[in-house]
Amino acid sequence: MVTFAIFFMMPRLAGATPESMAVRYVGKSADPNTIQATVKKLGFDKPLHVQYWDWVTGVVAGKTIDTGAGTEECSAPCLGYSYRTYSPIMPEVKQRFPVTLSLAVGAAVIWVTFGVSVGVISALKRGSIFDRAAMTIALAGVSLPIFWTGLVSLAIFSYQLGWTAPGGSFTPITENPIKWAYDLLLPWITLALLFSAQYARLTRAGMLETMSEDYIRTARAKGLPERTVVVKHGLRSALTPIVTIFGLDFGLLIGGAVLTETAFSLPGLGQMALQGTKSNDLPKVIAVVLITAVFVAICNLIVDLVYLVLDPRVRTR
Repeated sequence: MVTFAIFFMMPRLAGATPESMAVRYVGKSADPNTIQATVKKLGFDKPLHVQYWDWVTGVVAGKTIDTGAGTEECSAPCLGYSYRTYSPIMPEVKQRFPVTLSLAVGAAVIWVTFGVSVGVISALKRGSIFDRAAMTIALAGVSLPIFWTGLVSLAIFSYQLGWTAPGGSFTPITENPIKWAYDLLLPWITLALLFSAQYARLTRAGMLETMSEDYIRTARAKGLPERTVVVKHGLRSALTPIVTIFGLDFGLLIGGAVLTETAFSLPGLGQMALQGTKSNDLPKVIAVVLITAVFVAICNLIVDLVYLVLDPRVRTR
């Protein structure tokens, strides 16, 4: 409903006409006859509740699309039809989704592993040289924009040293897992640098607060090994806010890491949304927004379930 309101209702409230909305689907260079035909085909001359019903029905059950030269069946989930490329959106989403998923999963593994590890060590060695150096690097990682670090990394490690694959390289994992990892190694590290810095700072702050609690002193007084105290009692409680933001971050990345995919020329959902914006192909943008919303909701549901494992206090009897 929110996605529909953003792209269909709010333009009407802002004074958009059916013709001006149709231009967002066929481009500004279209002739008046094409624009009027698009208004009829997309139903912009119908009431909003009728438009919403048609749109939701297409997403859930599919629909028959009038292409102007005939009709074409768009099976469920029908995320729209591009009148710029004269093709349904869903096949392109299926082609690009593995790229974005591969980028998000690989980067997530790196940033969680390094971010949490560095944060825990910094908290346990508070005030040490390692702590100061790690937090300085974390501050730099948060501050540096991804499009700058991506281009600099490509220039140094791909084009000068030749250690990593150049931009635009992607091999499906089903074809060659080693080549798949090699192509995405630099995008993974570049994207993970931004998030791991944030996770390291949050983990450090959470560990410093947790390790001063009474139950930590009780665990040590009982004679438990320090490793058990840190991992089972300290880190387990400190991970709650980390899991929360991980659900949001990962869900948003599934919708497309726009800057990373653009910097490395990866044909993912983020680049699809950017191309749709540049070419005035609105159905592509709507599809990516809807996919992002779905995955953010799914990831947040998973986070709520993980809370039950991490913190017994949130369990219901």
